[in-house]
Amino acid sequence: MAEGDATKSAERTYTAAEKQLFRRRQELDYWKKNSLRIRSRNLVTGLCIGAFVVGMFSYTILSVKQERILDEIDDEARSQIIRGPRTGANS
Repeated sequence: MAEGDATKSAERTYTAAEKQLFRRRQELDYWKKNSLRIRSRNLVTGLCIGAFVVGMFSYTILSVKQERILDEIDDEARSQIIRGPRTGANS
C-alpha cells in the first residue's frame, strides 16, 4: 500500500496557480544565476555604442574644421590668382 501512495503523490496534478508559481520560481532562479553575465554583456554593449557615438561626433567635428581650413586656403588661393603672379615688377 505504501508503494501505491507514492505513485499517487508522484502523479499529483498541479493547479494553474502552482504551475505559474513554479514557472516564476524557475525564471527567478535563471535571472539570479545569469545576472552577472547579462550585466557584463549590457556593459560591453553600452561601451561599444558610446565609442561609436564619440567616434562619429569626433569625425564630424574634424571634418567641419577641415572644411573651414580648406575654405580659408581656397580664399587665399583666389586672392593670389586675382593679384596675379609675383614678379619683380609687382612685388
